[in-house]
Amino acid sequence: MTAKVSCFARAYHYNNSQVHIFKDSFAELLLGDEYEQIAQNMINGIRFFLPGFAGTKEEGLRLIVDKQLSPSVLGRSAFCEKMLEKEKGLGCKQYIIFASGYDTYSLRNQDKAFSVFVPCNLEEITWKEKLLQAGYISTQKSFGSLLGISYYLSKEEFKSLLQTVSELMVDGSVICFDYPSEDESRETKTNKMLAMGAGEQMKAMYSDLELEELLSSCGFEIAIHLNHDEMTRQYFSDYNNYNSEYSMKAPIGIGYVLAERKTDR
Repeated sequence: MTAKVSCFARAYHYNNSQVHIFKDSFAELLLGDEYEQIAQNMINGIRFFLPGFAGTKEEGLRLIVDKQLSPSVLGRSAFCEKMLEKEKGLGCKQYIIFASGYDTYSLRNQDKAFSVFVPCNLEEITWKEKLLQAGYISTQKSFGSLLGISYYLSKEEFKSLLQTVSELMVDGSVICFDYPSEDESRETKTNKMLAMGAGEQMKAMYSDLELEELLSSCGFEIAIHLNHDEMTRQYFSDYNNYNSEYSMKAPIGIGYVLAERKTDR
């Protein structure tokens, strides 16, 4: 359900904005009839999201999406795919989307020389073998997206996943992910409640030092680490300048990381 809501946020933003933080033209098509169903569920939850709100249903829906759902989803997607394009320019030809959910990159990708892998279930112990069977080449540089994963794994589980990912990657490969920091905002607390309602409990939070040590122990070195202020400045400014009435900012309590696989650690 959280993957569907994230896809809905991308679709709604694409449909209702002329200047985009992240542009996803396939999100609504992927959801199909569920797009309208999710919109109605959000409208029905206006009292929960916006206590005391007195506007129209459409205004309420816009506020819910723009203030609660979209900022984290759009920001992390824009960050990840910007980093992906940079790595493609440096010779990366493989993109692994871990726990892809309703990600639409494979539909939007126009580069036939660039391989996108989405056929594995991380809950299965054989996912590594399935990835290799699908054509993944562990000796070639790759880019791994782990967006939205760290929230739902314990620290031990997340470390185990990072160690396995590291084993699959050659030096120079990178991973991109977002994570819950120890500074929480009202938005992140509400997202926790939504996740629990969908049966997906958020399990861990990290300090900057703890995250750096975790990555180092798994063979990764942080290349880029953005907090909410930097994320807002770099990825939301153009949108906010054009849409002052519906401005957004990255939520406090979420960090964004690009880390490189290195042997010398």
